[in-house]
Amino acid sequence: MKKLLVMLFAIFAVSSFAQYKDPGFPKNNVKDGIITQPSSSLFGFLNTENFSMHHSYSMSYSSFSGNGLALGVYTNSMNLSLAENLNVQVDASLVHSPYSSFGKEVQNSINGIYLSRAALNYKPWDDVYISVQYRQIPAYSYPYGGYYNSFNMFDRFNGSSNWFER
Repeated sequence: MKKLLVMLFAIFAVSSFAQYKDPGFPKNNVKDGIITQPSSSLFGFLNTENFSMHHSYSMSYSSFSGNGLALGVYTNSMNLSLAENLNVQVDASLVHSPYSSFGKEVQNSINGIYLSRAALNYKPWDDVYISVQYRQIPAYSYPYGGYYNSFNMFDRFNGSSNWFER
């Protein structure tokens, strides 16, 4: 019985030292095709965790003095977070007028691509918010035909910007 046990143990011990052969080429894994490693390049900060994009489309029709104007506006809003308290926002709009009873010249003068807003936002402390913005909005978007200043509600007709001087 002891001989049989020693022999079985020897057979199993010998077979456990089998040779391992490396396949030579790494096997493709499904996970490798889905998940990519972070880039160490200069543009590595452009990833989906720091960048967001939103789209909107609006149509409007205005009728006045027997004339009509239809407008379509596609806006792409992009936000890039450079740090926890620093981000960049860009709103680019494509404006088109599918119908205008004012004529092709008015219709073509409205059509175009506009950089509606570009902003650099910085929040150094909880109570402090600094925003540097550039805006380009066509005159039809403003009330009062483009004479309205959106940054000062009292300067509507190029008058005094100080409310107390009136």
